Amino acid sequence: MQDLKVVCVSLPAPSNVSISSFNMEHTLSFLPGLETPSDTHFTVQILRLRKNTWRPEAACLELTAGQTCNLTRAFKDPFAYYQARVQAFTPTQRSNWAISDVFQPQSDTVMGPPDVSVSGCGNCLILRVSVPKTKGLQQYEHLKSLYRELHIHVQRTQDGSQFKLSLPYKEENMITYLQPGVEYCVMVSAKILFNSNSVPSQPFCAFTSPPSPRSSQHVVFALLGAFCALGLILIGLVIYGGHLSNKLQRLPRNLVMDQALCAAT
Repeated sequence: MQDLKVVCVSLPAPSNVSISSFNMEHTLSFLPGLETPSDTHFTVQILRLRKNTWRPEAACLELTAGQTCNLTRAFKDPFAYYQARVQAFTPTQRSNWAISDVFQPQSDTVMGPPDVSVSGCGNCLILRVSVPKTKGLQQYEHLKSLYRELHIHVQRTQDGSQFKLSLPYKEENMITYLQPGVEYCVMVSAKILFNSNSVPSQPFCAFTSPPSPRSSQHVVFALLGAFCALGLILIGLVIYGGHLSNKLQRLPRNLVMDQALCAAT
């Protein structure tokens, strides 16, 4: 007689099952249910809503508590709708399935900041933008194909004046009609179709052109003039002080001579 393996549904179900996505890299995370035994493992299945068939995710069949499941390759179609579910199990027990919310890669991913560099070109800035590095070439090419538009925030350093513009995605762009010899800071975020979730880059700053030498000369001459004026004032104070001292020293003699003349008369 063949032994039958009985599996009981008595383990607590996982909780907080969710799918997060950054730059089209999708990650499933979850928490073990309360009082889950330490030797418990977890298995993951995914569902493409049109097909209505759950299938095991080969890379996530025996996860332990605290591990996540990378679903980037499983969610191949960026416009499809998916769900994932997690079940806790031991050799003799299983939990109920815990299911995530519906997830669409194209609209639910968060677009991170692109790689940015800025340089001056006279009265303009050259803005170079590239797709951030990813873990694989295929994912990199896929992410690059999604880039549609750049949202650019420009701020002049000296007075804080700013403006925004949107440009079609190109690796090199020119921001024109800027003031020569002035520093500007630029922040860039990337936009894709049907998605407004994006993180802007940090500010990247550059001068449109080197600061004018004339302005530097004016500063030097102004400082020299100030020092010269200060020196003349000090010299004048010294001369005036010496003259005043001589007057004070001569004053007693004159008084003595006046007294002698009065006695003689």
